Amino acid sequence: MKIKKLFLGALGVASVAALAACGGGHEELPEIKGLEGEYDATIWVSETKTDGGDSVVKLTEEQIKTFNENNKMNVKINATVRGVGEGDAATQMLSDVEHGADVFCFAQDQFARLVQGGALSPLGKKTAADVKSRSDVATVAAATMGEGDSAMMYAYPLTADNGYFMYYDKSVITDASHLTSLEKLIDDCEKKEKLFAFELEGSAWYTASFFFAKGSDGKALCKSDWVVSNEGKFTGVNDTFNSDNGKIAVKGLEKLVKSKSYYNSSSATAFAAPADEKEAAKRSLNAAIVVSGTWDAKTAQEKLGNNFGVAELPSFTVDNKSYHLGSFSGFKLMGVKPQTDAKRGAVLQQLALYLTDTTCSVQRFERFGWGPANLAALQNEKVKADPTLAVLAKQNVYAQPQGQIHGSWWDIAKVIATGAKNAKSDADLAKVLSDYKEQIDGLFKMSEDTKNAFTVIGKYGDHDWNFDDAMTK
Repeated sequence: MKIKKLFLGALGVASVAALAACGGGHEELPEIKGLEGEYDATIWVSETKTDGGDSVVKLTEEQIKTFNENNKMNVKINATVRGVGEGDAATQMLSDVEHGADVFCFAQDQFARLVQGGALSPLGKKTAADVKSRSDVATVAAATMGEGDSAMMYAYPLTADNGYFMYYDKSVITDASHLTSLEKLIDDCEKKEKLFAFELEGSAWYTASFFFAKGSDGKALCKSDWVVSNEGKFTGVNDTFNSDNGKIAVKGLEKLVKSKSYYNSSSATAFAAPADEKEAAKRSLNAAIVVSGTWDAKTAQEKLGNNFGVAELPSFTVDNKSYHLGSFSGFKLMGVKPQTDAKRGAVLQQLALYLTDTTCSVQRFERFGWGPANLAALQNEKVKADPTLAVLAKQNVYAQPQGQIHGSWWDIAKVIATGAKNAKSDADLAKVLSDYKEQIDGLFKMSEDTKNAFTVIGKYGDHDWNFDDAMTK
């Protein structure tokens, strides 16, 4: 795979950053001299659509039209807006940066490789300071590469709602005090023959909740902090999953995955009996609890009606000590591709600044329920009144901000829950963690070819799938 990198023209990064430094809010659009003119640009945003025909593409087109009508730079952006999933945006950009989008949205776990692939233009110091002052602190960290004086922001915080909590059926979980105890919730589900849906098998994102659980001292049981260079390369990791505290976490996890109520899902559709006959034959029961996120709110409300309930994650108990389940808190970011024309780059930075401001953030919440990363938008009365965002805020006290994570970690950690489910002794549980640690350590002992290997999903050429091809950069 060939990655093309772009470099700024004669004005350089510093000059572009200075040009892009002013502005920020809808109410006071910037006045910057020397940028007037028309600019063509390709914008990638979420593919999200509503049943009523609304879409993030449509809203973004409206927002860009307002930007064109109200900016004081005498700038007009002729935008081609496309729906590209945030999880796919990085892959598409890095396949050909030169012909990729000028402004694009992406999930934060794609950040490091986008920086490394030369697909993100850094923010100038004044712009970065402006964005930091108006954004949730964790989202700023997710958009920043490096530490200390060498740290640099490469993206604009877009949303701060990518986390998880519990949806529950109030007709089943009738005692609200049980919501704080994993053991009591499991007992409720088992006694009433209902399911406890939590996608622990096959999903490291959810499995991590047990390892990030916090005790009475407020400290997480374990950590998995990846060391990333300013160029976006992973150079090490401080991971303590394979430890005495890790054994506490996996014992808590074991309680749920071995329960007859356990159902491996993160979809609120589990609140209703499955329509598929084969699936229905396997389980005729409905869920009483589903661990999911804000994106599932509409489905959960439709399935549960007046019995709709939301709560932060519970605590589990091991050796008479209680640990509140943690979680990942994740974000979506907006980036600007490096431009050969410095003035064009400055205009696009202004557009990104505008699209992530208070007004645009509130509009996305009102039309799609997205949780803002913008601090002022978070204080909007409608935003504060949203029950799912309110409970997410409570859960985020126990959450680990999803920083830069090596791509292989997701596959390595996703098998922990299945290992715990199959374990027949404490020794088996310990082996699950030692096997995990061995694979983590192995990431930094690979040959260069293995490190640079990549996967092709789908068809390429006339390849005969009966044979494996070695694929490296």
